[in-house]
Amino acid sequence: MQALIDLIAGFLVLLAASALAQFGVEIRRPADDQPEVRRVSDCVASGTGPAALVTVEPKC
Repeated sequence: MQALIDLIAGFLVLLAASALAQFGVEIRRPADDQPEVRRVSDCVASGTGPAALVTVEPKC
């Protein structure tokens, strides 16, 4: 009896997937090959300079 229920459920899933495929809907999500890249602006471009300026004299 359980096998019959599993068979009917599988058939319904197959039927739903084929009906959705007619409209271009896919059940599986495509794998993302490349990560999303977000560009950020430089701090210098916004008109502000560095927060601190450190100078080091060489010791010879």
